[in-house]
Amino acid sequence: MKYVGMATQIRRNNIMSMLLLLMFPVIILGMVWVFLALLNYFGNGYYDQYGNVVHQLDAATVNYYFVTTIPWVIGGVALWFLIAYFSNVSMIQQATGSRPLTRKENPRIYNIVENLCMSCGMDMPNINIVDDPQLNAFASGINNKSYTVTLTSGIIDRLNDSELAGVIGHELTHIRNRDTRLLITSVIFVGIISTVMSLVVRMMYNVMWFGGGNSRSGSNGKGNGLSIIVILLVGAVCCAIAYFFTLITRFAISRKREYMADAGGAELCGDPLALASALRKISSDPGLDNVKREDVAQLFIVRPDQMSTGLMSFMNSLFSTHPDTEKRIEILEQF
Repeated sequence: MKYVGMATQIRRNNIMSMLLLLMFPVIILGMVWVFLALLNYFGNGYYDQYGNVVHQLDAATVNYYFVTTIPWVIGGVALWFLIAYFSNVSMIQQATGSRPLTRKENPRIYNIVENLCMSCGMDMPNINIVDDPQLNAFASGINNKSYTVTLTSGIIDRLNDSELAGVIGHELTHIRNRDTRLLITSVIFVGIISTVMSLVVRMMYNVMWFGGGNSRSGSNGKGNGLSIIVILLVGAVCCAIAYFFTLITRFAISRKREYMADAGGAELCGDPLALASALRKISSDPGLDNVKREDVAQLFIVRPDQMSTGLMSFMNSLFSTHPDTEKRIEILEQF
């Protein structure tokens, strides 16, 4: 097998990640086209000579409306993306309940982070803490001003200095490799589609329970209510399909990066076995399980629900943004 250096692998991962990242706008535009096509198909029904309903797709009309909606879709997504891009720090803090950790509060952590940063020549990131007795950690941010390493209080209290150095080195490697910038971007795009899905489902709920039930509307009102339900149902299906593709894209961005971050963390701390030991301890009691957002959970060094069993374990492994922790430990113990 041909040897691939770390710099080469990082470059390959970055190129692949950028290509995958470009798929998000394509997925959103594709979702809009499918929605318009289904709407046109079911809305253009007519009765044949036998009284059967026949549906047909007017592709020219669909393409016309699609072209006219492209600027609005791109403009809306771009505006939403810019707002989320520059507010990602507060978004992550709110989702995880993290707060800044001062040097006076914990000089031990600051010394470990500073020593590792000096050894690799990188700027000192912000350090946050989550008051959680269990163990976990993650890196976030898009630039030097917002790059942050977040640790739970449990991981600080229950790991020794060598193990903490391995974990922090892992997170610093994510920052050095620009993983966090791409992951935050994927969080934003997945959040856009998730929000649209939530709005469509809520609109369907309101129409089914509160719309079409007015007796004064008569048969026309019932017909209009049914039409609205069909439209919203089509929208929900399109959103679900788009969300499925974003899940696939998201874990494709992330999985190889965890191996690279493990290798970088082991190199920074100089002790692969310490990082392997830390991962074993974290996987036995992973924290941050109160964070219900899957898009944010992809940032964690170990997913909180990764240790579940049965069908849920299979589904989590299928769409997980992280490789199996035992496999990561096994690779580290080979060094």
